[in-house]
Amino acid sequence: MLTALASGVLLGLSAGLAPGPLLALVLAQTLRHGPREGCKIALSPLVTDAPIILVALGVAAKLNELQPLLGVVSLAGGTFVLYLAWDSFRTVNPEAGASAERPGSWFKGILTNLLSPHPWLFWLTVGAALLAKALGQSGLAAAAFLAGFYLLLVGSKVAVALLAARWRNLLAGRTYRWVMRGLGAVLALFSLLLFREGLKHLGAI
Repeated sequence: MLTALASGVLLGLSAGLAPGPLLALVLAQTLRHGPREGCKIALSPLVTDAPIILVALGVAAKLNELQPLLGVVSLAGGTFVLYLAWDSFRTVNPEAGASAERPGSWFKGILTNLLSPHPWLFWLTVGAALLAKALGQSGLAAAAFLAGFYLLLVGSKVAVALLAARWRNLLAGRTYRWVMRGLGAVLALFSLLLFREGLKHLGAI
């Protein structure tokens, strides 16, 4: 059980702090709407990953047959993340527009995570294998693996949101706009990487 817990903790921390569209979105929502909205983005894997894990446990052995599906998911994810990038580019100062705008953090976080190939690839490969191994030991070992993984995956992103919120008041006017445009550029880059992954899975490149 301790081995399963340690594996979950290490993988969760690595995935939680790895650069990606979800982490960039945590920062963007925190700066635009406050730490509560950033934490909602951080919590979104708890909503989206259950069906991904169930699918992964059933079809991990047939990964090659799922390449076209992963390609479609990647292209859809790239399109949505590109929209999020545009949304960050056009942002206004929080004092001017945040009160009139719905953050939509749950919707953005769930769609971003569900349409990203990364959680799918993780659970279809290493995640499913480790979870199946833990299940073979005991239900408690599997629970320890999942608890360690999600505690660090979500916890690290929540920590990023809280740290960003702590420095949020230092941003004002032009500085705020440039930070949001920088995050928009990061999201746009990730959207291009998702498009590239999608085309690779579809065999177009």
